[in-house]
Amino acid sequence: MSIKYELIIYWSKEDESFVVEVPELPGCMADGETYEEAVANAQAVIMEWIETARELGCPVPEPKGRLMYA
Repeated sequence: MSIKYELIIYWSKEDESFVVEVPELPGCMADGETYEEAVANAQAVIMEWIETARELGCPVPEPKGRLMYA
């Protein structure tokens, strides 16, 4: 499955790691020591988020691509 959700990636000085947020999937976040590791971890967490939502009978949002913020 191709991951098409928007990822927000930033460096957290406090955690000394890259943090990835997936705004379209509430509570979906990951981190990693490198940018690449953080993105790979986010892909795994996205799959787990979707699997869990389906098991619980919750809707899974369709990826919208780039989100616009006011």
